[in-house]
Amino acid sequence: MAGDKHRKRSSSQGSEQPTGSRKMPKRAAACKSLKEKSVHLPEKACLIEVQKEEVVEEEFVAVRQTAGPDDGDGRPNRRLTDFILHDENGTEGPLEMLEAKDLYISGIILPLEESLDKKKEKGIRCNGFGRIESWDISGYEEGSPVIWLSTEIADYDCLKPATCYKKFYDLFYGKAQACVEVYKKLSKSSGGNPDISLDELLAGMARSLSGSKIFSGTASVKEFVLSQGEFIYKQLIGLDMTSKKNDSMFLDIPVLAHLRDESKEHGNLIHAQIFPSSGGLKIDSGVGGDENKIQASSTTDLTEEDEDVKLARLLQEEEYWQSMKQKKSHRSASAQSKFYIKINEDEIANDYPLPAYYKTSHEETDEYIIFNDDYVVYDPEHLPKRMLNNWSLYNSDARLISLELLPMRPCSEIDVTIFGSGLMTEDDGSGFNLDTDVSHSSSTGSGSQAADGIPIYLSAIKEWMIEFGSSIIFISIRTDMAWYRLGKPSKQYAPWHETILKTARLAISIITLLKEQSRVSRLSFADVIKAVSDFGRDHHSYISSDPATVERYIVVHGQIILQLFAEYPDSKIKKCAFITGLMSKMEERRHTKWLVKTKKVLPIRQPNLNPRAAVAIVSKRKAMQATTTKLINRLWGEFYSNYLPEDSKGALSESKEEDETEEQEEEEEENEDDDTVGDASLPLEEIHKSPSVPKQTKYISPDGEVRWDEKSEGKTSSGCVLYKKAIVHGEEVSVGQFVSVEVVEVNEFPDIYVVEYLFESSKGRKMFHGRMMQYGCKTVLGNAASERELFLTNECKNLELEDIKQISSVDIRKIQWGHQYRKNNISADKDDRARAEDRKKKGLPIEYYCKSLYWPERGAFFRLPFETLGLGTGICHSCKLNEAQKEKDKFSVNSSKTAFQFQGTEYALHDYIFVSPYDFEDRMEQGTNKSGRNIGLKPYVVCQLLEIILKKEKGEPEVKCTQVKVRRFFRPEDISNEKAYSSDIREVYYSEETHIIPVESVEGKCQIRKKNDIPACSSPAIFQHMFFCENLYDPANGSLKKLPAHIKVRYSSGDTGEDATRKKKGKCKEGEGISERDEEKKTLATLDIFSGCGGLSEGLHQSGVSSTKWAIEYEEPAGDAFKVNHPESLVFINNCNVILRAVMEKCGDIDDCVSTPEAAESASKLDASEMNNLPIPGQVDFINGGPPCQGFSGMNRFNQSTWSKVQCEMILAFLSFADYFRPRYFLLENVRNFVSFNKGQTFRLTLASLLEMGYQVRFGILEAGAFGVSQSRKRAFIWAASPEDVLPEWPEPMHVFAAPELKISLSNSVQYAAARSTANGAPFRAITVRDTIGDLPPVENGASKANLEYQSDPVSWFQKNIRRDMAVLTDHISKEMNELNLIRCKKIPKRPGADWRDLPDEKVTLKNGQVADLIPWCLPNTAKRHNQWKGLFGRLDWEGNFPTSITDPQPMGKVGMCFHPDQDRILTVRECARSQGFPDSYQFSGNIQHKHRQIGNAVPPPLAFALGRKLKEALYSKKSDYGDLYYRNGCFWDIK
Repeated sequence: MAGDKHRKRSSSQGSEQPTGSRKMPKRAAACKSLKEKSVHLPEKACLIEVQKEEVVEEEFVAVRQTAGPDDGDGRPNRRLTDFILHDENGTEGPLEMLEAKDLYISGIILPLEESLDKKKEKGIRCNGFGRIESWDISGYEEGSPVIWLSTEIADYDCLKPATCYKKFYDLFYGKAQACVEVYKKLSKSSGGNPDISLDELLAGMARSLSGSKIFSGTASVKEFVLSQGEFIYKQLIGLDMTSKKNDSMFLDIPVLAHLRDESKEHGNLIHAQIFPSSGGLKIDSGVGGDENKIQASSTTDLTEEDEDVKLARLLQEEEYWQSMKQKKSHRSASAQSKFYIKINEDEIANDYPLPAYYKTSHEETDEYIIFNDDYVVYDPEHLPKRMLNNWSLYNSDARLISLELLPMRPCSEIDVTIFGSGLMTEDDGSGFNLDTDVSHSSSTGSGSQAADGIPIYLSAIKEWMIEFGSSIIFISIRTDMAWYRLGKPSKQYAPWHETILKTARLAISIITLLKEQSRVSRLSFADVIKAVSDFGRDHHSYISSDPATVERYIVVHGQIILQLFAEYPDSKIKKCAFITGLMSKMEERRHTKWLVKTKKVLPIRQPNLNPRAAVAIVSKRKAMQATTTKLINRLWGEFYSNYLPEDSKGALSESKEEDETEEQEEEEEENEDDDTVGDASLPLEEIHKSPSVPKQTKYISPDGEVRWDEKSEGKTSSGCVLYKKAIVHGEEVSVGQFVSVEVVEVNEFPDIYVVEYLFESSKGRKMFHGRMMQYGCKTVLGNAASERELFLTNECKNLELEDIKQISSVDIRKIQWGHQYRKNNISADKDDRARAEDRKKKGLPIEYYCKSLYWPERGAFFRLPFETLGLGTGICHSCKLNEAQKEKDKFSVNSSKTAFQFQGTEYALHDYIFVSPYDFEDRMEQGTNKSGRNIGLKPYVVCQLLEIILKKEKGEPEVKCTQVKVRRFFRPEDISNEKAYSSDIREVYYSEETHIIPVESVEGKCQIRKKNDIPACSSPAIFQHMFFCENLYDPANGSLKKLPAHIKVRYSSGDTGEDATRKKKGKCKEGEGISERDEEKKTLATLDIFSGCGGLSEGLHQSGVSSTKWAIEYEEPAGDAFKVNHPESLVFINNCNVILRAVMEKCGDIDDCVSTPEAAESASKLDASEMNNLPIPGQVDFINGGPPCQGFSGMNRFNQSTWSKVQCEMILAFLSFADYFRPRYFLLENVRNFVSFNKGQTFRLTLASLLEMGYQVRFGILEAGAFGVSQSRKRAFIWAASPEDVLPEWPEPMHVFAAPELKISLSNSVQYAAARSTANGAPFRAITVRDTIGDLPPVENGASKANLEYQSDPVSWFQKNIRRDMAVLTDHISKEMNELNLIRCKKIPKRPGADWRDLPDEKVTLKNGQVADLIPWCLPNTAKRHNQWKGLFGRLDWEGNFPTSITDPQPMGKVGMCFHPDQDRILTVRECARSQGFPDSYQFSGNIQHKHRQIGNAVPPPLAFALGRKLKEALYSKKSDYGDLYYRNGCFWDIK
């Protein structure tokens, strides 16, 4: 079937040749290293991924090893990635060459069925296999081409070529894509129209493909489709035998034949001419008689062509394709591309203000510092893209200057240099202004955001460009470092910018004027001048009523007009008489001609000559650096002193304070590549920068014997004799000492072990059992670790005593915990560092210290197990941990076959269990648009265990030979979406349907209880695996009825589902759940910093673990909202730097405070009441918050920045609160990219700071959508717990959500995930948009009524919980769209995934008489640079999810999918709040922009609730039977 993209349809396409003996090809040159690096891992590391690649020689072996469960007896189908096609000599070539020569494949073969768990997907590399027998194209009905390659053995679905082969593959993929798009336009079953004209077809193709990366614009799309018309024709008529009944036969469609004929006449391809006399091949220009041209007929069989003809045609096609790709986007190919006509400044001077000079009160940062300048070459197309607001342009004398004097193309011998300054932010795609008001014609962001950003000064501007539509203009400039899209200029520079905008508007008006003519050529240059002079004074492009004045203006500003015409995708407009006349007039004025440079890679290692570099700025508003403790100041300051190229030990200059800002730039990745990028990688080259190999305390000579020094001390469990001491080559080695063993690798540190016990093996060999220590630089800390700090690990092994090379000096430290010991600890640490520095100066060996256990498999650092380390008893608790885990993982069945143990959980007959949903039905294709990503995902199936079936009766039972018989319980969503919407998410239906499934499909235990026994759910999230059953469902006829009396459901009793699952996952010992008595214990007194409106505090409070007594928030509206919702809290609406200074001053610790005079002055102004209310150390049990990181995200990296800049970051103040207060618990929340900011330095320094304080630390990334909200929102978290408390675990994801495992790279090929992906199943279904907002009453665009009636009862489970007892609906208010956007909104179809690409291509007349394009011209023509603007003007899907909540929803914003599924408006404040999980009772403060900002910046309360539950569990956990907290963390809280 044509549309089947999963299985290859039979085809005879391509080259069919008889098989037989043939010469095997040489192996193609690999395009990447196939070497593997060996990494030592513990046996149990299920959340650690090690990337490997297996290579086999024979194709049949690779096909066999990648067989899937659905492979039958038919022809194998596989997927192919990272592939190259080449001839028998290993020379790469395009697939089309198959017509002229044999081709072979080198690549990675994958199973046909894709696994959502990427780490489990196994690929086999096979080089030089084949020959390729044929190719085929499918995927027509799905709308995405699938290319198949067939060998003698199997058929291969081509996924992704190798990077080095992409240049060959793109052409064929482009042809396939064109075939699919033509199919969609002409096939009735795909919504197409077979009766359209060729012009309509080409126009539609241009719209569909212009955003594709392989096409440079609409013009190139049309050229390409015409050039490939015959190919497209042949492919589509080949589908006639499989076409649907209501479809026309492609052979009979006139436009397809017309396309074929136009293709033959299309003159863009060079024609080949054969000279048989010489046997050579000649390619000419196509000029000459028809007898010399090769024109393939539709009836010509390609296999009948002469070999040389084939090769010539394919070479010509390839050459044409490459020439198309080399055309720069939106650049004219006409004569003006070779020369650029310069404008003389004196001619345009009268159109600009009198001379003025650039002035600013900001301290600006050099652009070179902000961007990565490690490279020495660049490609302008690949430079970073940023936004510049409040900007000005000036020359080397700081005189304001027009951008118009600079070429709009990079040219040789430029005699003008223009610099710039402004506030830099991320270019998130928002801010297009569609109004025609003069002051808003450029692309400006919202006013509230105009003040945000990093003040910078730019290097010399190299080129600039204008992109436009009928009602939008925006300008971009390029330096050697980045592209900048210009927002609103500074007030000082605005008059200079207005002339450029005026000229751009004039050019657009002239284009509009020409478009309205039936024949463009009728209007000469003089005609256009006359028409423009006739514009009325109220026309936005009015210049003058005097034609001479108009002509002068157009000619002197001609370069702008020429560039806009060159951008316009209509060749007739580009080459019209007006343009010819304009160029002639410009040359008459003797404007200078500059030679345009071709695009190439250029060196950039030049100094920034901006005059701002030498100017000392006196700030009008002095910046406030972060208030810190001396500990934090030292840790971060020393790092930047050691790792920066500049000396930062001098005077620390002050920088602009970074306000708490929305962190939207990190969300772009979530909304564009959410399903493809799973890990937030730390750059590995930074992790392993290590100091030189240290000297050791004692070097053991290899001479001498190895002997025991004392009597034996007992035996190990295996009978080996134990000893306490040994003499190794003359040196004493005893239990508990630290020894080093050499490693084979050059330049590697020696391995250091702590000696757990000494023993003699049964063979008489003298051994020791050692537990490995890890150097700090080899942990996740990387270069942020102290060179003296070692970490205990759970890796251990037996080694021979003679392998010991050195005895190491390692101090096991146990510091006193509490704020009251802080000063003593700091003093002792200072003395220790001074002593270490002195030893270093004297050349003495390094003395190490250790105070934490590093457990990478769990993403954590734990306190040391002092009581069990190095006892010499023959027992290693690391071994015990591994043995206990192995025992839990052991599969067993009892003798009566009534119970079995699987993955640490015991299951008995009649238990209720979770089963993988894909054992019952095929996996549905997942939704592709942002709002529909969860469609097709299924939760676990609830079943009852009826029977255990052993296929293998003798010997130990094996998992693969064991099955279970189960009774299936259906869920409401199994019946229909409507039933799911109206039912409790915890309801299931009894059925008589039974299945036999593999025991491996069992995912865990759950419970079914009576409905009255289900605890009331007043929390924002669900955490119990508990269901109720009252009805019987018959899947055969779809009937649903009350459970008959004769059917007795065996209801569960005992522990809750949560506890049952905890036993399975190894979270804690049985019976250690939270008791009712524990629930009544005192909650943690909490300080919320950067609190916003209180989302994090709300969820933590609802979990019952936290009572927020104090909150600090800088923005007044957000602080007011926090006060309203948390009246019991003391809210300080102030800068946290001021509050910390005031607290330390209040407690008399000002000598430990590093702050600015401004902070001290502001702190002194706090009144007595505020000072009395400030918390002090000892009162605060828990600190949480999400420090803003605008400086980090905007700068990308700051390891090239100055320490004074780093000092302004709020992360330092946040960590200083933790250092000074020393609470029992600490929680940091941030965007998911926090772990990779600045090449991971921020993340690593944060971990190092908390460890230095003495905390236990855990880190990870969670997806909020898996915890009960209908929104994709990924957040990074760092937990810290005092060494006297239990470190909280991560909560279990409860809802299916289409997100990959969110991994953090720890070292080479090793990654950690805090939670598994739920794409393959979870206890509950995903929460949908309908679940979230389906009960809210309809409102209009711009609705502003604060209070409304609900008008209907809540329907879904989510609505009932979110409404609670609210009788009045508040904040159901919507931002008002302008007239044009409202029209566009009404034209967007009310169907899933609809966005701007579904708008009709037509014009509309606005109330003011202006005619505007319904589709902004900029969108299809700039789509390639902006991910096709997916989701702009997008509607939500009732059955899907919300995109990431942002602070300013707008249809042209970065997350433009903000339209209601059914109503023509932007989502309301209350709808956005519900998408975040805020209850309807939650109130927000300020205007509508403030409210959206508060919601967009908040942590979803359900996610905070889930974290709070795990904190509560940790807080009330009892010590283990061993009496040691570590073993609570270690042995009984096992590896996930």
